[in-house]
Amino acid sequence: MRVPMCNVAVLGALLFIMSVTPSWATVFYSKEEAMVLAFGEGAKIEMLSLFPDEQQLAQIEQLAKVKLDSGMFTFYVGKNNDTVTAYAAIESITVRTKPETLLIVLTPDGHLRNVYTLAFHEPPEYQPPERWFEQLYQRNVEDLEFNKGVDGISGATLSTRASLTSIRKVMAIYRVMMHEKKEP
Repeated sequence: MRVPMCNVAVLGALLFIMSVTPSWATVFYSKEEAMVLAFGEGAKIEMLSLFPDEQQLAQIEQLAKVKLDSGMFTFYVGKNNDTVTAYAAIESITVRTKPETLLIVLTPDGHLRNVYTLAFHEPPEYQPPERWFEQLYQRNVEDLEFNKGVDGISGATLSTRASLTSIRKVMAIYRVMMHEKKEP
């Protein structure tokens, strides 16, 4: 069977592009490893699915300053001796054209405790370092903005904005769906 020369040229061009196009996709932790990061070895982990009503969705969107694309949210609840030690959510968001996936860990009272990058598919120089996330810990969701004391990173503006969006979303969901239920 003869293959037309134009098909050979196209195939050759595609192979060349694939060989010189860098592959930046990095997965740092599996889901199981992420749960150990969030709750420690041997913690009891439960999944909590939340389904906000229209009013709660509006509150979450206003507090998070983001339009939600889903009406279901999942938190992982870590327990030690039936006492909640932390809440965690896995959030994926598109940075420029590729996703980043974060593990966002909250204290039992809803403050940001840790953020771990589980996967990052943009070029590595765009990834916010762990020390950048540290400036966000123990802050209120209303204060998680660049014009309210959060420093950006030159060259990683879109990544830091995407990260802040994910963090605000998780904190807003916690506040509206869980924290307000605990208060009398």
